[in-house]
Amino acid sequence: MAGWRLVRALPLPVARRLFRAAADQAYKKNGPGTQRLRRNLQQVVPDLPDTLVRDGLRSYARYWMEAFRLPTLSRQQVVDGFHISPEHYDWLKTAMADGKGVVLALPHTGNWDAAAAWVVSNGWPMVTVAERLKPEGVYRQFMAYREKLGMEVVPLTGGRRAPLDVLAERLQQGYAVCLLSDRDLSRSGVEVEFFGGRTKMPAGPAILAIRTGAPLYGVNLSFTDTQTVAVLRRVIPPAEGPLDVRVKQTTQMLADAYAEGIAEHPQDWHMLQKLWL
Repeated sequence: MAGWRLVRALPLPVARRLFRAAADQAYKKNGPGTQRLRRNLQQVVPDLPDTLVRDGLRSYARYWMEAFRLPTLSRQQVVDGFHISPEHYDWLKTAMADGKGVVLALPHTGNWDAAAAWVVSNGWPMVTVAERLKPEGVYRQFMAYREKLGMEVVPLTGGRRAPLDVLAERLQQGYAVCLLSDRDLSRSGVEVEFFGGRTKMPAGPAILAIRTGAPLYGVNLSFTDTQTVAVLRRVIPPAEGPLDVRVKQTTQMLADAYAEGIAEHPQDWHMLQKLWL
């Protein structure tokens, strides 16, 4: 936590230089995370220029730098640092006004914490799910950090109720449910095709949309020099058929939506873990 406070206290240009230097050092060291990022990006960009790996690490470092500093920003600074087209903003505004809530499913792109802070800054209630990290103290720090930003956080495991039950209830109460959904953290993920390979993605977003009727959007985030940019892609689950088939088809549509955004901004996809089967 002391490190977090230090990053917040630094002038922004100084923090940017420090995190960029750390990213460049990680690129030179070429450790396991950098190597995994390279392999993942090669699946996206077969003729991968290695500078894209460097840029990907810089983007990832920027995510952490901005995430650490988010709690010090005013509501207006959060709004000013985020861009969404008027059309896509109207989609969200209408969905939240209808009272059915909305399911926002995101890959690990851009700054998803900034996106969550923007949702909260619009006055919309928001809930997400957090992986239970080890040690427990680290997990609690991240829980406190996200709760301070104004979001409700449901543990992926070890909670009193199943996460999907809590999220479905929140949708019925008009919440925005925001879920990172391009990597399966369970053994019950849905197999999908993704950039020519096979991987598994969580079934949760599809199940929630089918179960509650809440609108479902695949959300891709990327960076400009000064902002996080969001692009929404509506996913409409099939209306008929067995539930497992509908969930699989919907999750594939989400994977396709992610792929569109990642192909446009591959340097902002922060996937440093094994993904493809």
